[in-house]
Amino acid sequence: MRALSLYAGPKALSLLRAHGPRADHVRAIPAAAGGPKGLILGALDRFVFGHWLTGTSHTIDLVGASIGAWRMATACLADPVPALARLEHDYIHQDYEAEPGRKRPSPARVSEAFGQSLAGFYQGRVAELLSHPRWHLHIVTSRGRGLLAREHPVATPLGYAVAFAANALHRRGLSLCLQRVMFSVPQSLAPGASGMRLDDFPSTRVALTEANFADALRASCSIPFLLQSVPDIAGAPRGSYWDGGITDYHLHLDYRGYGDALVLYPHFQRAVVPGWLDKGLRWRHRATPFLDSMLLLAPRPEWVATLPNAKLPDRNDFIAYAHDVPARIRLWREAASAAGQLADEFAQWLERPDLSQVQAL
Repeated sequence: MRALSLYAGPKALSLLRAHGPRADHVRAIPAAAGGPKGLILGALDRFVFGHWLTGTSHTIDLVGASIGAWRMATACLADPVPALARLEHDYIHQDYEAEPGRKRPSPARVSEAFGQSLAGFYQGRVAELLSHPRWHLHIVTSRGRGLLAREHPVATPLGYAVAFAANALHRRGLSLCLQRVMFSVPQSLAPGASGMRLDDFPSTRVALTEANFADALRASCSIPFLLQSVPDIAGAPRGSYWDGGITDYHLHLDYRGYGDALVLYPHFQRAVVPGWLDKGLRWRHRATPFLDSMLLLAPRPEWVATLPNAKLPDRNDFIAYAHDVPARIRLWREAASAAGQLADEFAQWLERPDLSQVQAL
């Protein structure tokens, strides 16, 4: 493999040694926040949902935050391959004009335009994706508490400063300011229907319905200070809802409830970072027993170095190419196209599994 790396937790590796990689062993698929970095996973998504898993008959939990929630919701459509290709196209081509007199678009402008884009993307198809016979969708959001209970020009920056300090002391300290709220399709809420455990962090689960789908997905993608929060989502506790990546950046959830099964994780890096505020806290980047059943797919750093600008697409590109949007679009399209190699190498590995290629997570 020149582009793709495989990493496995100890239980996942034992399962692979005993039975090889089998689609009917996959019980959960997480999808990280990370903005444009998620573009590098488009080809893998199309292969996994359009080919490898098509012959299975069991249910699989799809859990995502931010762009990961958008990817997983799209995978639940009846025709996932063209739908995921459209997501990639729409994400690459997004562009928000600043209001007159401003250098950058306001959060209100971005939120309005993004909300309209999502509404058009899923128009008339929400019931379809919520009732998928095998995929159970879970959208992660972050609900504000205390100073963050309502968005405010003064209280919100102060609230996130408190969140940063509290999280630095202990991850559960973040719960002073934010709560994990997971919106899950009703069929997944029955006892034992899902193997995800949420007692690692103060959490609430809410039924995901046609009435709250649009707001839940928009909230999961609402990066503080770049987009507005989404207030008072139907069926959920009152308050302001922000990007699910703040509490759960890479979905480092407790997956031990899946037992002898695989948690398949197409990811853009090796580390599974718990929350967005943990990015600089490297001691929280190591694997834990929560991930023992995980098989993680990620691009090799050497391959990433061959991409445009020798890196994955990221949000800084919006600023770097603010005055040359066609150049940003071209570079992101090149990176997304090159990522086809990740899917090709995974498909080849599935045909002739070589466990010597699998490293410890």
